[in-house]
Amino acid sequence: MGREKTSKDSLISTKGKLRLALASPRQLRWLEWIIVAVIFLNLADAIFTLAWVRAGLATEANVLLKSLVEEHAVIFVVVKLALVSLGSYLLWGYRGHPLAVVGLFSVFMAYYIILLHHLRYSSLLLSRLIAS
Repeated sequence: MGREKTSKDSLISTKGKLRLALASPRQLRWLEWIIVAVIFLNLADAIFTLAWVRAGLATEANVLLKSLVEEHAVIFVVVKLALVSLGSYLLWGYRGHPLAVVGLFSVFMAYYIILLHHLRYSSLLLSRLIAS
């Protein structure tokens, strides 16, 4: 019973129902690395956000975390990491569903773009400091 992989056409038997296998073990390893990357990108975002807010160059966009970033930096980082890790864990639990996989890749892309934004802003700030 449960999940048994058959040798024909990548079918999986789940409680008497057959469905196509959505991911091979190799693809699941890639997905695991995507989750690890999301957590590290989230940490980088938290650190950059703290730096920008503490320097008075930005404000936290998330209203739920705004007071934490301004008053309790460590709690802000812990809560931010916990929320994203929990979301990633929940999506990983549904990794057999295409929407969960799309969700994980979407979160990765969002954090990647945010990191690029932080790096661009850092570059602009450094070039202005050097020029002056």
